[in-house]
Amino acid sequence: MAGRRRASGSSVVALCLLLVALVGCGGGPVADTARDDVQRLLDRRAAAVLGRDESGYRRTGSAAGFAAVRALPLADWSYRVTGLHRTGDRATADAELRYRIDGFDKAPVAARRTLGLARDAGGRWSVTSDRPAPRSPEQLWDRGEVTAVRGEHTLVLGAGQSRETLETYADLGDRAVPAVSRAWGTDWSGRVVVLVPESLEAMAGLLASPASSYRGIAAVTTGETGAPRAPADRIIVNPEAYGVLGSVGKQVVLTHETTHVATRAHTGTGTPLWLSEGYADWIGYRDSGRTPAEAAPELARAVAAGDVPSVLPDDAAFGFTGDATALAQAYEGGWLAGRLIAERWGAGRLGEFYRAVAADGVDAATADVLETTPQEFTALWQEYLRAELG
Repeated sequence: MAGRRRASGSSVVALCLLLVALVGCGGGPVADTARDDVQRLLDRRAAAVLGRDESGYRRTGSAAGFAAVRALPLADWSYRVTGLHRTGDRATADAELRYRIDGFDKAPVAARRTLGLARDAGGRWSVTSDRPAPRSPEQLWDRGEVTAVRGEHTLVLGAGQSRETLETYADLGDRAVPAVSRAWGTDWSGRVVVLVPESLEAMAGLLASPASSYRGIAAVTTGETGAPRAPADRIIVNPEAYGVLGSVGKQVVLTHETTHVATRAHTGTGTPLWLSEGYADWIGYRDSGRTPAEAAPELARAVAAGDVPSVLPDDAAFGFTGDATALAQAYEGGWLAGRLIAERWGAGRLGEFYRAVAADGVDAATADVLETTPQEFTALWQEYLRAELG
């Protein structure tokens, strides 16, 4: 036809190759298999962790993390790729790591991770790095090789700590668990996992919070409030604050935190902190031999000066970043409230009250279990402070 030329054979071939590159022979877009390839890579890496297969782990990329996790007694370990950000032969994967400690966790712990990836000339991906996702908590192994010490009821996992030190925590945990069961009952796992990092800063990393938030705090317990089975609680120790405590103080703290593990399934969003912390302290101090004046020195000073609290401590009073004296008084006030209930109504009734508050709220539980009102209970508590501390 006038004004047109037939395309040369070479031009047709070039055009065909371009179209194949863009849309494929079938006319549809070429699928980018990178995400599926990375998922399969991480599946192999997870299998190597579970199988303690170092050579298999090395075949998936960097072996830097293998030594850190090989001491963990794992029942499950898996990754799920949630996003892939690729630039040529480099990529970053967003992933959810789920792992479960054998014999201790009833459900997996979920952790958000960011993995660096590289692709070789043969098109095979490998892992170059594995770290916490931005603004996510670190895991204990992110700080170095983990040492595991197992007691009768306790698994202690430490990083940067000697085995001898970790064994002392296992002994304390093994005393704490039966003490809690004697008071609370046995409707819980009867096992605890204690994490002992190397420093306050490392503890803060495990909690994704500033170190200043936990300075002076000996330990905290993490877990899902109100979970029906308390799937995977962790007691996380601040080795600096815990280390300066005496033997009685160390036992009180670990028994207190173990109580939180035991009561987790019966702790609801409506459970006031004066009750949850007070109950944990009541069990912690129960066999300590400490008198109220010894266990509640800050509140004792206030009461002796005529400054009796007008109300039970609210939840805000338990904030770690507030005034240290006010925080101590809040814990001491909660403990004495629990002690009052145990002495006036009985230890069994205190546990019943705790469960009822989670189920029905403070007002209903106070009426049904203690047969009084919150206002009358507060007045009784004030008189109890004057009698015990004045």
